[in-house]
Amino acid sequence: MKKHALIALLAVAVSSSALVAQELPKPEPRQLEWQKLETTAFLHFTVNTYTGKEWGDGTEDPQIFNPTEFDARKLVKTLKDTGFKMAIITAKHHDGFCLWPSKYTDHSVESSPWKNGKGDMVKEIADACREYGIKFGFYLSPWDQHEPSYGTSTYNAFYKNQLRELLTNYGEVSEVWFDGAKGENAKNMEYDFDGYWQLVRELQPQAVMFSDVGPDVRWVGNETGNAGETCWSTIDTVGMAPGKADPKYLNTGDPDGKLWIPAETDVSIRPGWFYHPEEDSKVKTGKQLVDLYYKSVGRNSLLLLNIPPNKKGLFAEQDVKSLHDFRAILNETFRTNMAAGKADKKLTDKELSSYITLKEKQPLVLDFKKEIAFDRAMFQENIAEGQRNIEALLEYWDGKNWQKIDQFSTIGYKRLLRFPQVKTSKVRVTVLGAKQPVQLAEIGFYKASARE
Repeated sequence: MKKHALIALLAVAVSSSALVAQELPKPEPRQLEWQKLETTAFLHFTVNTYTGKEWGDGTEDPQIFNPTEFDARKLVKTLKDTGFKMAIITAKHHDGFCLWPSKYTDHSVESSPWKNGKGDMVKEIADACREYGIKFGFYLSPWDQHEPSYGTSTYNAFYKNQLRELLTNYGEVSEVWFDGAKGENAKNMEYDFDGYWQLVRELQPQAVMFSDVGPDVRWVGNETGNAGETCWSTIDTVGMAPGKADPKYLNTGDPDGKLWIPAETDVSIRPGWFYHPEEDSKVKTGKQLVDLYYKSVGRNSLLLLNIPPNKKGLFAEQDVKSLHDFRAILNETFRTNMAAGKADKKLTDKELSSYITLKEKQPLVLDFKKEIAFDRAMFQENIAEGQRNIEALLEYWDGKNWQKIDQFSTIGYKRLLRFPQVKTSKVRVTVLGAKQPVQLAEIGFYKASARE
């Protein structure tokens, strides 16, 4: 091969390589803002609360639904006070009972004794969210065991009519929650998810949509509250659909995935998703909720915690206590960042858009000038430009040598590390592998609350 031809081929290869390097999947603005919420709340409430079931069958009498002390402002204020940034209400679960007076069915609050059939629980929750400055979302189950058209060719139109009601009558919607649960009587019917999603995009373009496989937010693959130790925000969805995806794949994501669909970790504060009085002694403690925070938010996910109202329409006292303990512990642990004033200001300004760039094997050393004691570490990437870190090493100086604290994989929006207490005057972070130079946006070292 002639020399000039070889040079031309090399130039093309370099150019192609540079082009590939620029093609990391990146979040849409709505996805980026969603990730920053960190902790959001699910409110599972329907006729199941009164029957003791987890899944109703659509034959429940609306007359059993009567939350005499329901107070949306009180519920949402508790969420606000304990650091939750959004409330997602189960507007309709699989039983088909609607928490708003839908024009397309009488199986709703309109047929219940609650407020003499004049109430609209979705509206009250949405209004309270606006009052207290948190975001509002809803879950509308595609599976409806009460609706006669379910399983037929006309059901998708029925579902879209109800979806349109919720998207147009309650102000700004920040998340719409879908799942793929399906009845035996719907084997020959396919949910029109593309049509559902198109309707959301048209009517609430800033809302993120959740399902097993997105299109904006994906399931973490379990309901135990655990994102993968390695958790990529990217996946591929070819051949997958809501209800038809590999949980293990969803749990870790895909470093080569072409779509930015980050994981949402949904888990309940109780063994069940609906309130059952026999579970009052089984509510997760504040300490257990903190552990879930590390395993979700601390692994590049978002924690969607279900807190189900009781028969009165209020949170049970046990649940409220756990929520306050949870937030108090987190506040105590992360109140003081020992890296502040010791690291580049870009790394402690709490802004993802300001960052330093770390290449592979290029160590970042923080000198604290005096001995400090810590047992928690935090890292964040500027995910607006994609997720880059594959593997990194955290070490401390023992006075003579560098000693390993932890070796970890993905960072993404946030990575939290827990380890036995370290006393040192210097730490070192080294990127061992990366898709592109890592844009490190935040770094933190903390001493855990004694209650943790």
